[in-house]
Amino acid sequence: MMKKLKLALLGCGKLNEIVANALEEGLLPEYELVAVLGRDEKRAKDFAERHHCSMCKNIEEMIEMKPDFTAEAASVSAVRDYSETIIRGGSNLVLLSIGALADKEFYDCIKQTAMTAKKRVYIASGAVGGFDILRTASLMSDVNVSMLSEKDPDVAARMPLKTKVSPDVKERETVFSGTTKEAIELLPTQVNVAVATALASAGPKDTDMKIQAVPGFKGDQYKIELDGEEVKTELNIYSRTSAIAGWSVVAVLQNAVSPIVF
Repeated sequence: MMKKLKLALLGCGKLNEIVANALEEGLLPEYELVAVLGRDEKRAKDFAERHHCSMCKNIEEMIEMKPDFTAEAASVSAVRDYSETIIRGGSNLVLLSIGALADKEFYDCIKQTAMTAKKRVYIASGAVGGFDILRTASLMSDVNVSMLSEKDPDVAARMPLKTKVSPDVKERETVFSGTTKEAIELLPTQVNVAVATALASAGPKDTDMKIQAVPGFKGDQYKIELDGEEVKTELNIYSRTSAIAGWSVVAVLQNAVSPIVF
């Protein structure tokens, strides 16, 4: 019987709950869940008891469990604080809080750390996708890439934007316009997917982004446009809830061990 890969989870919220449940439902038979680390110790302890793994009090305890893969669904700050330790400790890393990689110095550091340790950093697609065609087109020629994010006005009203947004807007309203690098600096927890899209194509400094509040809209809608010399494409992705992000981690973990990779 093949030895299972050890999986650790950084973050104990609803997204990593999806990953743990997928494992228990047999969707990740090559893995065993060995550890969880969360900011809220009680919540992490409850998570560990539900999913029969060890609750770690700090990153050092988690690394002592010698995970082969660590799936992060915590925060940009957690990625900045723990990524090097996780990779140097011998674990591959699956990231959802990709906004941390908009900082080129940090990006280069993590890339070099992974190369030295002979490990990989996997970028989960979160609430977007189409990274294959974006990367392919960007290899073929220079590309112009833009992204539109449509939001429920109630959600937009809670975002720390420079201008206050009313939850009662009557018409579609642009509440942010800039680059994805500027977006992640202003909204570090809300535009990780934009940074992932930018990293797969024109880069965070050269990928434009707009966020619009749309009356009556619920969920998340992303429209990505790529215009290159050889390839032009438009991608539209709607998700009713954020669960798609957790499931994208499950897909990454499946691909990481599959003989056939999508």
